[in-house]
Amino acid sequence: MPVIAVDKPLGLTSHDVVNRARRARGTRRIGHTGTLDPLATGVLVLCVDDSTKLVQFMEADGKDYLAWIALGGASPTLDAEGPLGEVVPFSPPREEELRAVLAGFVGPQAQVPPQYSAVQVGGKRAYAVARAGGELELPARNVVIHSLELLGVYGSLEDAPRTFARHSEGWAPDPDGRAFTLPPPLGRFPTLLVRASVGSGTYLRSLARDVGAALGVPAHLAGLVRTRVGRYDLADAVAVEDLAGAEGVPDLAALDFPHIEADERLARELRQGKRPRHPATGRHVVTLNGDLVAVVDGDGEQVRVVRAWA
Repeated sequence: MPVIAVDKPLGLTSHDVVNRARRARGTRRIGHTGTLDPLATGVLVLCVDDSTKLVQFMEADGKDYLAWIALGGASPTLDAEGPLGEVVPFSPPREEELRAVLAGFVGPQAQVPPQYSAVQVGGKRAYAVARAGGELELPARNVVIHSLELLGVYGSLEDAPRTFARHSEGWAPDPDGRAFTLPPPLGRFPTLLVRASVGSGTYLRSLARDVGAALGVPAHLAGLVRTRVGRYDLADAVAVEDLAGAEGVPDLAALDFPHIEADERLARELRQGKRPRHPATGRHVVTLNGDLVAVVDGDGEQVRVVRAWA
């Protein structure tokens, strides 16, 4: 305990943040629920000590982003790390046409991960092969994109908004909002600002590449801010420098499942790994006198323990 949402700064890997959290909290037992690239900023959810048991239940949480997509320039990393590759002069079409292109990516998708990613094929990490000058045949993976909203079209990244605030519809440009730090641009390219809500496993770098392909030009992700992971919003995330004193969220509050309040018998049988009879269907959290007992899956007749707490 606890679960802490951190605002990952530009330039740090997710593992860098975990290492800083370990030093700040005085423990080695820290995990995270979904990697952020070094050139991305925003919400990184950390699970501390016994809360590492929750990682398996939170990895599938949906995520929201603000993405700056640069059109007309390729990058082998698919982001601003570069180097800059193929360049094609491009004038974006009308916003109505751009919205139609984005709409084509909403829903279930078969998405090919970036070559510079941690995906493994035949025991080899894609990024290791890419850094050595090679390339793996990466199979497409099934992802879900819940929504893509075009917030603006700009002549370049330098012209795009950098200050944002959380509104009822999500994070949006606001001159009185907080300033986001983006990586230095690879060049001056027409840039789309997109608000995205996606399922677990979706690569926004791949989305930028694919949006460019749909428009007939190379493209890359010029900037990315993760504004939400599950119930954790960027507005509530703590700075890396404040990790030592961060209170976070207790385990029970971090699990976003329906609750079953158990009696002594049900709690005992679940902790023994049995499958007691219970009418619950789907995944539930089981508690006893307000304490976490187990996460279970029910079929309407029995419940099966997925994870138990002593």
